[in-house]
Amino acid sequence: MKSKELSVDLRDKIVSRHKSGEGYRNITAALKVPMSTVASIIRKWKKFGTTRTLPRAGRPSKLSDRGRRALVREVTKNPMITLSELQRSSVERGEPCRRTTISAAIHQSGLYGRVARRKPLLSKRHKAARLEFAKRHLKDSQTMRNKILWSDETKIELFGVNARRHVWRKPGTAHHEANTIPTVKHGGGSIMLWGCFSAAGTGRLVRIEGKMNAAMYRDILDKNLLQSALDLRLGRRFIFQQDNDPKHTAKISKQWLQDHSVNVLEWPSQSPDLNPIEHLWRDLKMAVHRRLPSNLMELQRYCKEEWAKLPKDRCAKLVASYSKRLEAVVAAKGGSTKY
Repeated sequence: MKSKELSVDLRDKIVSRHKSGEGYRNITAALKVPMSTVASIIRKWKKFGTTRTLPRAGRPSKLSDRGRRALVREVTKNPMITLSELQRSSVERGEPCRRTTISAAIHQSGLYGRVARRKPLLSKRHKAARLEFAKRHLKDSQTMRNKILWSDETKIELFGVNARRHVWRKPGTAHHEANTIPTVKHGGGSIMLWGCFSAAGTGRLVRIEGKMNAAMYRDILDKNLLQSALDLRLGRRFIFQQDNDPKHTAKISKQWLQDHSVNVLEWPSQSPDLNPIEHLWRDLKMAVHRRLPSNLMELQRYCKEEWAKLPKDRCAKLVASYSKRLEAVVAAKGGSTKY
């Protein structure tokens, strides 16, 4: 490991103690610096008359300061630019250099290549609705939040790895709009699941056969919603959360919810980061993929088994984190958050 240089102040103290006749052993004890370091600093002072760091020999960089600044400008303007594109623009500027030289220059300015996060595309209207929702619900009591039955659909793949893209960014800026990949919801894929949970634990989990429509969604609610609320002892006055997918807001879905006097939480569009079930899906997918299912029947079985095994205290903690999610939306003025 590369050792850290001593401060100029400490180097000067070593030399002044040496000048006043102190021995190396005493200097080492007083300043808590290894004796070999004390000796090399005094040697350097005798030879060069200074304790300052001298310019080191080494191969001069092929990049001029101007070229460096141009690279940082390009990356700041377009965080998704690739190293090959940066290399081409360096050639055009008359400074052909290797990819390693380019990435080292960008790293020096505090930008690093990272996988871009996928985030829903947010319009001004979405941001305003999210901000208004977050401010309104921050005042809700924990007792009220414990009565919410959270729900969602997810796709789980047999061997799931989604496409990744790299982006140049500074640490802590993963969720800035320029550094994320906008996503829009779509179905299809390996198997689709509908599930629900509350602070008391997981409710029902159902496989959606084929492409889901509003009639299918109403049937899922009919067979699973009230039973889940009952199993989780939420009482008749529970609050049902669902997102604004057209199947959820369709006339027949709304009618079913009204007929069964289900109290529905008004929900802002494009807000998966506000729904703690997203973290539960992640837990489920990790647990299922650890079991290495080899076909879709196994995948479905493992999903049901692992869903039932998800700890109740994990569910309670996720619901307790809801106020942090709301605060993050307020801090981002309705924009994307880290959740």
